[in-house]
Amino acid sequence: MLIRVLLFGQLKDMLGRAEDQVDLPPDATLSSLVDHYSQNFPQFQAFAGSIALSINQEYAYLSSPLKDGDEVGLLPPVSGGKSPVAGDKIATLQSAHCAIVRTKIDIAKIREEVEGPEDGAAVVFDGVVRNNTRGWKTLYLDYEAYEVMALNEMEKLAQAALERYHVRDVRAVHRLGRLEIGESSIVIAVASAHRGAAFEACRWLIDTLKKTVPIWKKEYFEDGAVWADGEPFPEEIRGKQ
Repeated sequence: MLIRVLLFGQLKDMLGRAEDQVDLPPDATLSSLVDHYSQNFPQFQAFAGSIALSINQEYAYLSSPLKDGDEVGLLPPVSGGKSPVAGDKIATLQSAHCAIVRTKIDIAKIREEVEGPEDGAAVVFDGVVRNNTRGWKTLYLDYEAYEVMALNEMEKLAQAALERYHVRDVRAVHRLGRLEIGESSIVIAVASAHRGAAFEACRWLIDTLKKTVPIWKKEYFEDGAVWADGEPFPEEIRGKQ
């Protein structure tokens, strides 16, 4: 059976392509696919214990069975990359509370959408591109994502924040592509009757998003470029039993 494999970040650079097709036996699992790459690309072994895996845009485990035509994502630790996967060149993807865009984020519009007369607090987090990383002068950043899956995971987090912190409304917008110094890469807004819940929900959203949503960041310097060190995936979504 044929499996479509999507690669991101360091894995994409390592194999020299963003998409692959692998022929596996009918009883294959995700573990079989990982073994295939470990055997054919020795450098892949260094990533095998830290990547997350997805089947048809949902996180999955090594033991998950595969079927013909499945789309599998091999996902290095996330940190917010370069070009999109073929077919994903969409200007804006949007769900009930979230969006992925390729243009400047309109912070004022997001705040206007989220605020209501019944709210006593509106907390806005603005993630901005800074001009240095660990003492190196940063020229610009480039973000890539497993776009549809990233939006789905962002929306799950938004729904979880609404239930967990009992806030009235949330918005989360992430930008992809090339970002210059001072531009916003992500904006999260939370509206609530009380400031405590709004602050807590906003902090939880950005911290969890940075660990679980498949978005990667490449940093460009005067003497080259590197993929940003990713946040470790939580154990429950890592490619393990």
